[in-house]
Amino acid sequence: MVILTDVSQASSSANDHKFDVFLSFRGVDTRLSFTNHLHKALVNANLTTFLDDKEIDTGLFLKPELESAIRASRASIIVLSKNYATSTWCLNELVLILEQLRTSNHIVIPIFYHVEPTDVRKQQNSFKNSMEKHEERMKAETNAENKSEWARKIAIWKKALTQVADLKGMNAKGRIETEIIDETVDAIYQRLGEPLRKTMPLLIGMDDSIKLITSWLKDGSSHTTDILTIYGMGGIGKTSLANYVHKLHGHEFDKSYFIEHISRRCAQQFNGLLHVQKQLCSNISNHAPNVLECTSMIETALKRKKFFLVLDDIDSLEQLDALLGKEGFYPGSKIIITTKDASLTERCALFNMQIQTKHKLHFLGGLEDTKSLQLLSTHAFMCDKPKEDYVEVSIELLQYCEGLPLALEVLGRYLRNRDLAYWKDCIESLKKGTNSHINNVLKMSYDTLGSDYDKELFKHIACFFVGQDRDFTEIILKACNFNTTTGITHLVDRCLLSIGSNNKLTMHSLIQMMGRDVVRQESPNMPWKRSRLWCHEESFKVLRQKKGEGNLLGLALDMKMLEKEKLFELQTDSLSGMDNLMLLQLNHVQMNDQSCKNFPEELRWLCMHGFPLKYIPSELPMENLVVLDMSHSNIESFGMSFVNNQQQVKRKQLLTGSLSKNERLLVSLKILDFTFCEQLCSLGGFFKLPALERLILTNCTSLIHVCESIEHCVELVLVDLRSCYKLKRLPRTIGKLNKVEKLLLDGCDLGNSRIEMRDMDSLQTLKADKFGRNSQTSSSATVEVIPRDLHSFTISLPSSLVILSLKYSRLSNESFPMDLSCLSMLRDLYLDGNPIVSMPSCVRSLTRLKQLSMNYCKKLKTVEQPPHTLRILRITNMSGWQCNYRNLLRQICFNPEMSPLKLHMHMQLYENSSFEIQGMIKIQPLADVKERVLRNLGWTDLESIKKQKVHTSHMLREAQTSHVQMYYEFGIFSTFYAGKVIPNWITHTRWGSSISIIIPSSRNKLRGLNICSVQTLKRIQSKPYQGIPYQKIVKVIDYSQVPVKFFEMPMIIVSNITKNHTWIYNHYISQVSVAEECVILLSHWMLGKNEMEDGDQLTVTIAKKAGEEDPLRYYKSWNHIIGGDLSAFQSTTGEYVLHRVQFRDTLSKEIPEYYHPFIAHNAAYKGRGYGVCVLTWNTGQLLDHGFPSTRNNINGVLLLHWPELWGLQLLTGPKKTHAESHRKQMFTAEDEEENETWSVENEDKYAYWRAKDEEENTTWSDEDEEENTTLRDEDEDKKCYLEL
Repeated sequence: MVILTDVSQASSSANDHKFDVFLSFRGVDTRLSFTNHLHKALVNANLTTFLDDKEIDTGLFLKPELESAIRASRASIIVLSKNYATSTWCLNELVLILEQLRTSNHIVIPIFYHVEPTDVRKQQNSFKNSMEKHEERMKAETNAENKSEWARKIAIWKKALTQVADLKGMNAKGRIETEIIDETVDAIYQRLGEPLRKTMPLLIGMDDSIKLITSWLKDGSSHTTDILTIYGMGGIGKTSLANYVHKLHGHEFDKSYFIEHISRRCAQQFNGLLHVQKQLCSNISNHAPNVLECTSMIETALKRKKFFLVLDDIDSLEQLDALLGKEGFYPGSKIIITTKDASLTERCALFNMQIQTKHKLHFLGGLEDTKSLQLLSTHAFMCDKPKEDYVEVSIELLQYCEGLPLALEVLGRYLRNRDLAYWKDCIESLKKGTNSHINNVLKMSYDTLGSDYDKELFKHIACFFVGQDRDFTEIILKACNFNTTTGITHLVDRCLLSIGSNNKLTMHSLIQMMGRDVVRQESPNMPWKRSRLWCHEESFKVLRQKKGEGNLLGLALDMKMLEKEKLFELQTDSLSGMDNLMLLQLNHVQMNDQSCKNFPEELRWLCMHGFPLKYIPSELPMENLVVLDMSHSNIESFGMSFVNNQQQVKRKQLLTGSLSKNERLLVSLKILDFTFCEQLCSLGGFFKLPALERLILTNCTSLIHVCESIEHCVELVLVDLRSCYKLKRLPRTIGKLNKVEKLLLDGCDLGNSRIEMRDMDSLQTLKADKFGRNSQTSSSATVEVIPRDLHSFTISLPSSLVILSLKYSRLSNESFPMDLSCLSMLRDLYLDGNPIVSMPSCVRSLTRLKQLSMNYCKKLKTVEQPPHTLRILRITNMSGWQCNYRNLLRQICFNPEMSPLKLHMHMQLYENSSFEIQGMIKIQPLADVKERVLRNLGWTDLESIKKQKVHTSHMLREAQTSHVQMYYEFGIFSTFYAGKVIPNWITHTRWGSSISIIIPSSRNKLRGLNICSVQTLKRIQSKPYQGIPYQKIVKVIDYSQVPVKFFEMPMIIVSNITKNHTWIYNHYISQVSVAEECVILLSHWMLGKNEMEDGDQLTVTIAKKAGEEDPLRYYKSWNHIIGGDLSAFQSTTGEYVLHRVQFRDTLSKEIPEYYHPFIAHNAAYKGRGYGVCVLTWNTGQLLDHGFPSTRNNINGVLLLHWPELWGLQLLTGPKKTHAESHRKQMFTAEDEEENETWSVENEDKYAYWRAKDEEENTTWSDEDEEENTTLRDEDEDKKCYLEL
């Protein structure tokens, strides 16, 4: 259980109130009837209730435990029955309860059970008789002192009976008892109220799960029944979580049940399931004949009222079927099931019926480190963190527990008040074996495995295969006669095993230790009698002493894992007695030619890392081997004789240093692994390996020859030749294989070869007059690398390939053909690190390609029209923030039919000039822009600026110098250049930072908006920063001894007041410097059909529509432009944030969401957990400085209007702007005689900003009532010009 009380609360309420309710009753009247049912109802409602089950009515005084229970209770229910007053204890309880009522706000609810309140008040009828009997006992008392005590007590009892009769209570006369019970429970809940929840224990690290389940309880239709299955390994806190939530919300339902420890009770009790059923349905008779009839009664009961049911620790379908039935439930009911088997719920009988039932799974994992440390500290140190001297050992203990709450709690309590040495000894002992209590809890999952095969499979994995690839493990264990497909699924369902990243088998360390402990218990003191040996020390002793026996199935020994390096050479008879051994690992073990003589013939997996010999001895039995792993070995060759039928040449290659008479057919071998065998130079004899599926030769740096006999390995699926640097020739016949799905040739030297189509049936290369000509091939056509000269070799690629990796293979664009359509199954292609200058044209013919990687291709300039099926494109040229070579990438263009794409591209690859990512950003020299395009934008007479040079920077890149560029993104054209004179076609100008107009009526349709702004820096004196506002100069650097003044690029905000649309645009370039003291920013905003219309209030420039063919057609074809689909950039209704940060996360090397240049993809950024607007491109940080700082960042920017600028919910992620933190903001805008006033009202802070434009002065003020501060910024040098 992970339930614990908040140790930081020192209040006495939780300690004093041990019980919620105390039951006072007369046993002879109601113990077996009304009170029993009432008690069950209170318990089911999660009210901790005290009931005295050993009532002995003797003496004048209340026994101490009853008195303590009353004082420790927050409420009392008094069942006043016919014989209640006959009991002196009942009367004494009554007196104390009423005393608590007077002194400590004790809640008292009397129930008049078939008695009249008047009889109690006036002591009439049965109460009169009872009191008379007490008086007779007083009179019969001979001891004067005792007699006086009797008289005092009787007087107090009578007064108490009178007082309790005057309290508001329940009268049972003439009423159904169940109704009275329900009303009583409800009354207790109502009167206890919120204080009840305050006394509930805390669950450390369970906040998210509690919120999720609480939300689930409150959601859902009233017409269905919702079932939530909480699953996880033993000791993870499933019961504690379910119990907590049940206590928190049980009272909100008509009926509430918590049935605990079901599997344990069913296993430990005779007819245990029947007892559980009776707890669930109190209407079931104690003499109910069988489980089947009880199930029927439960079905009837659960259909009557809306209920909340928790079934804790279910481990079989029988239990679920017996407790839920198959008839359905009252609409709106909720059921929580806790189990270690996630598959159980949906396999029960209920889900086979046509019943409206919604099911949800909730996996409960281990605690994170901070919560684990808090939980451990709570139990070990009674505080939230460990003592200073115990931090290191506490962290070491956390590593052992791996977030398992049960282990943290048990060990924390065990080590409480222990010294540091004791902690260290405990940790050392835990490394050798699990705590028995923890082990027993975890073993429950193992014990409930339905099949012995599943148990044996679990032990095999726990001992040898944790951390191994699932497919690799399944191949081995299938050969050991295990049904691994279903077996592993069963283990995963019961939370004994999980599948981690990269398909690895993962297991909680405590579960692994439990599994190994099961094996250890086979023979605790004699390891050789066990079925498996995984401990290297024990394996070493067994082999050295030659004690292995026939029951041993698996043995692992790694000499490097022994604490002390030992000299040991495997003897001939070391394994002679292990006839049934199937799994053998002998890593870094010394052996000689004869050591392998008596290896067991039943071996399926043989792993010998660091094998010392240069060949494999012929005596080694390999006929039944499925996996042979010789990684990091000294072997020099592996091969058998091979006859080349075409040349009739018989070539002999060494196999184990023997002749062909010793060659064997290895019909079972599926995996051959020679990873890091750096002495291996040749590999052959594949015709003896007909079942081979995986050939792994990674980092065989001396390998120069792979035999052509590989064509006989017809089952081959994987060929891994990564980092075989000396391998210049691949076997030509590899192209004949039709099952190879993965071919890894990273680092192979293919620089002098070319890939071409080839007909493997004829074994003749199709010649072409020139490279790239399409050729007709047969159905067996493959891809071949054709030599450029006679000194090169050919390579054929199987048409069955799904994954092809050619990283760092020195392939240029000339190495690829025009067509690779024969690789019709290819899904992933890796061309990283090759000297290609563009994406090879043949890539477009790969009709099923999903992922293309061209990382670290330093010469890459363009990526044009990748396949429309592509989902992931990777282009990264540096591993860190810095790039030590010039980036050449200039253009990425996509197919118009492109599907949504993930573009993984480092932000330093974004260039400042002559750069394009189609649909996202296009940059080109202004001089290269066609004149008809400029005219269509309304831009003329710009010849004088086209040859100007500017310095620009963005993100983390250093400043670059280029001619004036044209930038296009989001449907916005822009440029900037040095100058003080505005273009002569600007017809409407004004000083200041904003302007607002009404669009006049016109015969021509509004289709564009031109914005021009001028920023001016004061002349730099001897002190370069003197007199220059901080926000205007970012840095001053030396270019040819001339100070370069950088302007911060402004943010542009365009608002259509009438339509309530706002666009906030941050320029691609973050900083710019020009030769003069003024910089002009010119931009054109293309408009959609209905973005702006006659009569709308906004700031605009109207451009005349050309009568010729639209020269802007290409630009308008982009999707994410004004008038196109900007839904992914919309932060609030009517507001669009135009910044390429929305295309990608600037703080990451990868684009986390799908990006598509043409097709709308609404899920790209809208609603994501990222800041989606008002970000600075150079830092990627959210602009959360509040309004005044933000205003400085837009200094010199034309603020066309911003009715909701700082109140727009601009951020959808975890970071909030200053304005977003406020709950209510209201903006008003006024335009009277070129004066604008903005005001902002806020509940938390009353602040307003006022902007005036008087005599070419712009004044901003910001007043704050709380801080009583005023910020003013005056700038006479800013000009904003608009064309109307």
